[in-house]
This record gives sequence, C-alpha cells and structure tokens, in this order.
Amino acid sequence: MPVQPAQPDIDHSLWDATLKLYVTPEARVDYRSLKQHGLPQLDAYLARLAAPWPSAMPPGARKAALINAYNALTVRWIVAHYPVGSIRQTGNPFEAVRHTVDGRAVSLDQIETELRRMGDPRVHAVLVCAARDCPPLRREAYAPARLDRQLDGNTRAWLANSRLNAFFPERRLARLSPIFKWYASDFASAGGLVPFLARHAPAGRAEFLLAPGAGIEYLDYDWTLNDSAAPGPRFPLLPAAASVLACLLLALVWFVRRRRALRIAAGSSASPSCSPRG
Repeated sequence: MPVQPAQPDIDHSLWDATLKLYVTPEARVDYRSLKQHGLPQLDAYLARLAAPWPSAMPPGARKAALINAYNALTVRWIVAHYPVGSIRQTGNPFEAVRHTVDGRAVSLDQIETELRRMGDPRVHAVLVCAARDCPPLRREAYAPARLDRQLDGNTRAWLANSRLNAFFPERRLARLSPIFKWYASDFASAGGLVPFLARHAPAGRAEFLLAPGAGIEYLDYDWTLNDSAAPGPRFPLLPAAASVLACLLLALVWFVRRRRALRIAAGSSASPSCSPRG
C-alpha cells in the first residue's frame, strides 16, 4: 500500500515541550521558571508561528495551530510583564494588534474571532487567557490528528471542575462560568447551550437542564493570574493602596521607637522609686 504524503502542518513540538515543563497538573503556569529558563524555546516556537503557514493546511491543522498560537502568545505576554497579578493589569492585552501569526499582524481577539467563525463552541474550553477562572491549560499542544479528542477532553475537564462550573441536580440549578454568557450566540448556533452541557458535563450531572423549570446562574470571573506560585488574594491590593499601607506601617514603627526612647530618657533622669507601683 502506498504511503500517504504528510499533510501540510506546523511543528508544535517546542510548545508541547514548554507545556510539559512549565504547566502543573492543576493547570497553573510556573511563570517564574519559564521566564528564567524557557524563553529561548518559547520564542523559537513563536518565530515559527510568525512565518507564513503552508497554504494547503487542512482546516483541522489550522484550527489546532490557532489554538496553540492564542495560548502561547498569551503566556509570552504574561512572561514579558511578570511578576504581575492579572493580565488585566497589562496594557490592552486582547485588542492590541501586537502579535504576528501566519505572516500577519494580529491581536488575540482576532485569533479568537477566526476560531469562533469555525462554528465549534468547544474552542471556548481551550482558549486560556491567563486567569484562574479560565478553562484548564492543557499540558500538551493541540494536534490535528487528535484535535477532536483533545477538544472533548478539555471541555469535559472544564465542566467537571466544580469551582468553574457547578451542577446541582437536586436543586435543578447550574452555576456556570460567565464564558457561556459572553459567547451565548456561539452555543446557540451550534445546537444550544443546554444540549452542549448535557453532552459534555459529568454523567448524571446536567441532564436535569433538559427538563422545563431548571435554572442557570452565572458566576463572577476571577481574573487573578493562573500562576503556580502561592496564590495571592482574589482581588489583590492596587499598587497605590499597597504603598499607602507601607507608609502607615513605617510611621507606626517610627512612633513606637520614638516613644520608647523618650520613656528611657525620662527614666534615667528621675529619682529611683521605691513604690510597688513604680
């Protein structure tokens, strides 16, 4: 049997190796180590993504490459600003046209839009915007040969995480990531949100939504960085507030030391007391 020629594609092995080295099993990113040791490898991969892609790439290969590009560029943007508490503390991270993909200047939003136009709402389970409440960052690159399986797997993992999406059959209530609200039209045009949830949520957890009377609520979104370092507060102090607090603490330390010095000086100049009250 003749060997079939390989389909035109991009080599994602450098990104795959980066994910395996710097993403934890809990889908957190070790940005500190990546910044110290992993940038040459990541930048070499991004240089490959920046060059023109093969013109005959099949749709599945382009889809996988765009997902990898979105996630890799987001990680690189965070590393450029690390340490930082949230991607929202960086300058216009999603709309600015500052990246190069397939020989074109693009924004993260433009990459996302091209993926959305492919009509597969599962892409919302694999695009990771560097926040704690994003879907989990997969520890391998997306590849056309296994893309459908990877999309299903990440969607199931996202819906199975009760911190991100919670189902209460006994209360006939689902509390979902606001991603489902933000991109409601994508799920509606692909058959509807409820069938999507019933198909991909853990077995026995979301079927109640198919019956009348079930309720859906949307959670708040935590934009704190998906960093593997010890997590900070959900809403970290603003830099100005932190500076004010530091100044107040320094003033308090000065006041205590000054008062102690005055008491010592006063005691040394007074006559010794024999009273039990001193």
